[in-house]
Amino acid sequence: MSRDLPPLNALRAFEAAARLQSVSRAAEELHVTHGAVSRQIRVLEEQLGLGLFDKDGRGVKLTAAGVRLRDVASEAFERLRDTCATLRRETEERPFVLGCPGSLLARWFIPRLDRLQRELPELRLQLSASQGELDPRSAEVDATLLFAEPPWPVDMQVFELAPERIGPVLSPRYANHAQLAANTAEALYAEPLLHTTSRPQAWPQWAQAQGLTTGRLQQGQGFEHLYYLLEAAAAGLGVAIAPETLVADDLRAGRLVAPWGFVETSGCLALWTRRADPRSERLAHWLRRELV
Repeated sequence: MSRDLPPLNALRAFEAAARLQSVSRAAEELHVTHGAVSRQIRVLEEQLGLGLFDKDGRGVKLTAAGVRLRDVASEAFERLRDTCATLRRETEERPFVLGCPGSLLARWFIPRLDRLQRELPELRLQLSASQGELDPRSAEVDATLLFAEPPWPVDMQVFELAPERIGPVLSPRYANHAQLAANTAEALYAEPLLHTTSRPQAWPQWAQAQGLTTGRLQQGQGFEHLYYLLEAAAAGLGVAIAPETLVADDLRAGRLVAPWGFVETSGCLALWTRRADPRSERLAHWLRRELV
């Protein structure tokens, strides 16, 4: 004898109709048509080889077999509802761990952390900073915020938040600031340019978009991480290249200037998660608002 269960959609339609004693009310609860519920019940009856409902005037009533199945199905679905509710509650109550590059965390996220905690207190956010390569698939994080380029992997849910724009920045304290700011971007040919060893293509990418000859660019001091690069620029040590998002606050405060503007890359700032999670959706919505 087969121990395979009938289709769960059919069992669900039957359970709702039996509990509510109405196919129409079951259809309303399940947000489907009357006909869809009737078809699922017929599928179940065919699978079992017996009738579950009899005609009763303009309505229906359960057969003896239908009563037996209703009692078992109702108990099973109620236990499933209770267990799923408990799991959802436990998920909501545990901290939401967000992986984030250290530079993005320090220069953009932390200045907004207090507002995030006020507006999404139920998130119970816990931050996991990294100066190295981030793994969005890590079991230690619920989501990862980082700059990346599509196509996105099919096994991840990725929320695109804002396009990435990069450009040169320097401090008004830099010795050549006045001369550079008064000239076109070609003046950068004579400058040893600060850069990160993790993203050597950033300067050529920006220069090409500006119509500059990338081969004439001079690489100056390199830094392992973007955070140190931007600290060096803010200290007046040279011209750096950075995502606009990470220097926007410094530009508004006058700590850095961007005389030649920013260009859009093929990447974007995105929130990655391994599974569907309502908390990831709420965080993505909040981040989009902040990035406008």
